[in-house]
Amino acid sequence: MEAKGAGMEASIRGEVAPIRRVSSGGLAGLRVALVHDWLTGMRGGEKCLEVLCEAFPDATLHTLIHDRGKLSPTIESMRISPSPLQRVPGVFRHYRKLLPVMPMAARSWDVGEVDLVVSLSHCVAKMVRPPRGVPHVCYCFTPMRYAWDGRDAYLDSWADRPIRKALAGTLLDHLRRVDRAASDRVTHFVAISETIRTRIDRCYGRESRVIQPPVDTDLYRPAPLPREDFYLCVSALVPYKNLDQAVTACSASGRRLVVIGSGPERVRLERLAGPSVSFLGWQSDEVIRDHYRRCRALLFPGEEDFGIVPIEALACQAPVIALGRGGAAETVDDRIGRTYPEPTQHALLEAIEAWEAHGRPHDPALARSRAEALALPIFRRRILAYLAEVATQSRPGGIPSPHLPV
Repeated sequence: MEAKGAGMEASIRGEVAPIRRVSSGGLAGLRVALVHDWLTGMRGGEKCLEVLCEAFPDATLHTLIHDRGKLSPTIESMRISPSPLQRVPGVFRHYRKLLPVMPMAARSWDVGEVDLVVSLSHCVAKMVRPPRGVPHVCYCFTPMRYAWDGRDAYLDSWADRPIRKALAGTLLDHLRRVDRAASDRVTHFVAISETIRTRIDRCYGRESRVIQPPVDTDLYRPAPLPREDFYLCVSALVPYKNLDQAVTACSASGRRLVVIGSGPERVRLERLAGPSVSFLGWQSDEVIRDHYRRCRALLFPGEEDFGIVPIEALACQAPVIALGRGGAAETVDDRIGRTYPEPTQHALLEAIEAWEAHGRPHDPALARSRAEALALPIFRRRILAYLAEVATQSRPGGIPSPHLPV
């Protein structure tokens, strides 16, 4: 991995990097089109989108599908233009199964006469076609996962059906080619972490700016509550999150574990769990915050592109014990918890035992400052300053991007 940028270095030190102020001339009067893969709920990506909707309330928001009423009022108030997939019966339950036709549906997006296109993409949003000569900034959560880093895991799920596995492999090869070609229509990439910056370079051969997603440090704040004797997991209950490793590690050692989250893995995880593990299902942000404030430490066994949950926990001054891969490795170290090298139950249990044996080292003030370096106002200033920079360069007399279509 290349050396980290100034913003990331500041985050690791628990400082806030200097931020260039956005001049009103940089964005004033700009005609903007926003593009998001799908609008089916408020997750981390939608919270990033919300900032741009606030900044550009007159923009048209293009998406594959829009499940009305599931987004924040700010997003719902936008002029939202879904693709023809919106009319498919049952699409909100089964839209992930429509992956093969999503690139075709993306061709329906017509952004019209605009000065700037901004896509927020982990799937096909980057496939939008900007007008000739108009810059396209892609805020990239990851290159299309199934086509790149998630390809082998997806195909392994069809190991007992060789014909389907072969067909799926052919489809994913096609999606990879389509995704790679779409990257050429992006003039500027922004990555959510150093992990994704490296992945963009490997998959697309492109440089990118790192601007980490925001954390709501006003909501997630510490409180004068004593730390209790339970560990905590907050996660969607899906296979790649590796929750089974936390469940089995705590069950085998008799440590208390509270699991907050819902998903298709819950039944299997409950079967693996011993009496020291409890499942609370989906909970509100306020309940999650309460558990961050009281847990002995957050366990984070998954490899994430960024990892918003550890930052929320740090904002509440909770220690974090995380797999030392992906985005969590960029923000967690032995001063505020511990990382461990391999995604196994044994490695996680060893990390817990070592952390406890060394007196549970943790610097609460540093944990909080790490989170504050990624606070919502800082994200807002960073992303808007970058868009103003791109817009200025694309205007007459500016410095054109080498990827700007002419």
